[in-house]
Amino acid sequence: MNPIIVIPSRLASTRLPNKPLAEIDGKPMILHVALRAKAAQLGPVLVASGDSAILDALSGHDIKGVLTDPALPSGSDRVHAALQDFDPDGYHDVVINLQGDLPLIDPDSLARALRPVTEASYDIGTLVAPVETEEEANRESVVKAACSFAGEGDVARALYFSRRAIPWGAGPLWHHVGVYVWRREALARFVSLDPSPLEKRESLEQLRALEAGMTIGCVAIDEAPLGVDTPEDLIRVRQALSLS
Repeated sequence: MNPIIVIPSRLASTRLPNKPLAEIDGKPMILHVALRAKAAQLGPVLVASGDSAILDALSGHDIKGVLTDPALPSGSDRVHAALQDFDPDGYHDVVINLQGDLPLIDPDSLARALRPVTEASYDIGTLVAPVETEEEANRESVVKAACSFAGEGDVARALYFSRRAIPWGAGPLWHHVGVYVWRREALARFVSLDPSPLEKRESLEQLRALEAGMTIGCVAIDEAPLGVDTPEDLIRVRQALSLS
């Protein structure tokens, strides 16, 4: 298989305007994410954006960018459109969709996310990490994955994703991390589908795949990386990098 990492990014953010260009330790956030993706050494790194200012921020770092239609409705659509432009012949048959608001992502975890697709028969691979506190479990911005690693080894099938703490009862809860590894044909099918009822209800794209009968395999990592959704998150990430 021939992976490629594609990072969808856009300036429009209601909670943190111009988020991808927010400065962290002297560099824009989108560059931090792209450099960590490059450090994973899994394949080329491509940033897909409808905003030329984001692509300009990558200059001088040997990271490719594709300017996509700003009217595209989602990150998955941006990833698919960029691939069609960059690799129309389909050489890259596995696509790692890395969210552009994870500037502290561990490059090694991207290789782990490949396993459900490259070592098993899942349509999509993704990452989960243990939920550590009750506050994290109840926070709507933290997406929880219903999956069980008991008896399944290193990869667990995702049964559902929710902003609520699921499943009920004693046992671990899993925090979903925004990395998706797609078989390329699965991504093409996904973007051809209309948004599904549960996707719209929970505001979670991955539920469209589950409702369409696609399979998602989860791999656990020790800790969810800090993401940036709000000004407070940005402060925490800046502090974390200043201490590293």
